[in-house]
Amino acid sequence: MSPFAHVTPLQRVSDTKAAGWHQVVAASTAHDMPGVPAPDPGQIHAQLTQPALGSRRLTWLATAADAPVGIAGLRLFTSPGQQHLAQLELHVDPAHRRLGTGSLLLSAVVAACRAEGRRSLVVTAAADSPGEAFSERHGFRRALTLDHLMLRLDELDVAELLRIADAERPGYRLTGWAGTVPDELADAFAAAKDAMNDMPVGDLDYGSVAWDVERVRAMGKVVADRGDTLLTVAAVHDEGAMAGYTEIVLPQGRGPRAQQYDTAVVPAHRGQSLGLWVKAAMARRLRDEYPGVVEIETDNADDNVHMLAVNHRLGFRSYRRTREFQLDVPTT
Repeated sequence: MSPFAHVTPLQRVSDTKAAGWHQVVAASTAHDMPGVPAPDPGQIHAQLTQPALGSRRLTWLATAADAPVGIAGLRLFTSPGQQHLAQLELHVDPAHRRLGTGSLLLSAVVAACRAEGRRSLVVTAAADSPGEAFSERHGFRRALTLDHLMLRLDELDVAELLRIADAERPGYRLTGWAGTVPDELADAFAAAKDAMNDMPVGDLDYGSVAWDVERVRAMGKVVADRGDTLLTVAAVHDEGAMAGYTEIVLPQGRGPRAQQYDTAVVPAHRGQSLGLWVKAAMARRLRDEYPGVVEIETDNADDNVHMLAVNHRLGFRSYRRTREFQLDVPTT
């Protein structure tokens, strides 16, 4: 145990504590993932103070000489089908590593998992990074590798993009919205969201989530409340079912990088290039309506061959890899 750091659970996150949290995350990200932008202070503040969908959060701050040197956030999933699961975010300022701070934070997190009856604790680390070595040293097992890809909208083959986006798909039409799903599409969208439950998750004990109208509306509210913009493009069948969709989130402040959220095609409608169609339409929408956005980041499990092929066809290129690790938490 480190004599230099003191770990404190945060019952309430003040502006000062949020600023300290951001300081640690920014230093850790710059050291471990050069070229990957850290969340800005506003994003960190919203993450720590706004409710998340289907979960609640516990937080700890490690300080030395009254300065923040490490953070841990624990997301406790609350939806049926995921109540066994917790997700960890842990960062230590590089200048204060190898002093036991990370181990102190992890001990507090594991104790909380046991108290909350969580059997699975998952964490993400950059491939071949100090975070990966830390995870393996503390008994986490590698469960999934993610390939992160980037699409530069200013380098697209525009003619090819328009050819894909404007292609006719007999029996289907494209629609889209910003923010919460419109009432007339809410039922169909909730049914389509269930298609995400068969995405590849490697060896993660991730569980499953049942989507309904209340949940999709809550998701839209969560994104809006933290200051981000949620965009959706969907393919709707002539009979009214939603066949597939793709979601993009624009961070508050409208920086140059958009984040891909879900892309899914309902099993009954697969094999017709609908995933490619909706993603091309989304890229065109961003170019037309949000010229300040110049790149989209996404990630795929490395065994998700179909979606990787779709992304490569659109022009996404691999630029880094992360790994998901899981700790099986003893319940006694």
